Amino acid sequence: MIVFLLAMLLLYGLLHLYLYYKIKAAIAFGTASIVLLICFMAIMVLAPVFVRISERYGFESLARHLSYVGYTWMGIAFLFFLCSLLVDAYRLAVFTGGMIFKANPLSLLPSAQVALLVPAFMAAAIVLYGFFEAVSIRTERVVIQSPKIPEQLDKITIAQISDVHLGLIVRHGRLKRILREVERAKPDIMVSTGDLVDGQIDNLRGLGELLRDVDAPYGKFAVTGNHEFYAGLDQALRFTENAGFTILRHEALAVAGSLTIAGVDDPTGKRFGLSRGISEQSLLSKIAPEQFTILLKHQPVVDGNSAGLFDLQLSGHTHGGQIFPFNILVWLFYPVDPGLTRLENGSYLYVSKGSGTWGPPIRFLSPPEVTIIELVHGRA
Repeated sequence: MIVFLLAMLLLYGLLHLYLYYKIKAAIAFGTASIVLLICFMAIMVLAPVFVRISERYGFESLARHLSYVGYTWMGIAFLFFLCSLLVDAYRLAVFTGGMIFKANPLSLLPSAQVALLVPAFMAAAIVLYGFFEAVSIRTERVVIQSPKIPEQLDKITIAQISDVHLGLIVRHGRLKRILREVERAKPDIMVSTGDLVDGQIDNLRGLGELLRDVDAPYGKFAVTGNHEFYAGLDQALRFTENAGFTILRHEALAVAGSLTIAGVDDPTGKRFGLSRGISEQSLLSKIAPEQFTILLKHQPVVDGNSAGLFDLQLSGHTHGGQIFPFNILVWLFYPVDPGLTRLENGSYLYVSKGSGTWGPPIRFLSPPEVTIIELVHGRA
């Protein structure tokens, strides 16, 4: 964890160094202004650390305001960097073309001021749009047919939320929007596929009650994500249980007579020495094959040893990249698209884009979702 944090701070610091030279090339600052700029950037680089320290020592108001400013700036800085790379690529293409054709390309090259302002305007526009996209919860509907679902049942409706990240930024307003979509579907079952909470969770008053008030006749089930371990596992489990969820940690429960819901811990638990229970394969192999089996698993990784032992795996974790084009980077680690994928053995994998946000409180071309899955009798 420490190595990961240091690596992220190093990369984030290098990004700010790039931004600093872009600003310095475009604007003639005096010494005092340069010092202020450097101090501001240093504070922004360390803002995620300051947020966690402020939380830990009870300075919640400071942590909340700093998180809004720091994480919004993080979004602006990343987007500026990406947009600026496009401008740099254009400048390089013009310069290279001038050398090849022995022409003077200076008239086609943007000034340092333009090279700063264009990416800055683009980044600001995307962030402004991203605020609205982040709170515009969509409902994604999936229908899965299976002969394992009894014919006498009309359907079994499951509402999946994932990666809500309740904490300093995602709070009552956003959670009410999410749960409004859940309640409209009148689900028989509600599941949370990890990262229900984010960071320190000492003050989530009222949020658990909102979740507990959701009616799901066959029950509400949850698994751990990586952030449950980051937040403090005991606190996270206590909050989730008080919110009305049954937490499945390498466990399986029969539901509605013909359905089994199994859940496994996120692999982060092993790194923290906090995971428990039997392996995924051992867990699933004990379930009667005539049962329609749903596997709740935070990360969208299909274990080859579990092939054919479940009918539907519900996952999240990737946020669909959250901010384009980070979905490309996410795909390198998790080469599966958001949405429904039919696996080779006839099972299904559904990967949610997530219901909340982590870090910057914005989304771009990856809207948050509540997933409504209807299981009906029929041929697969």
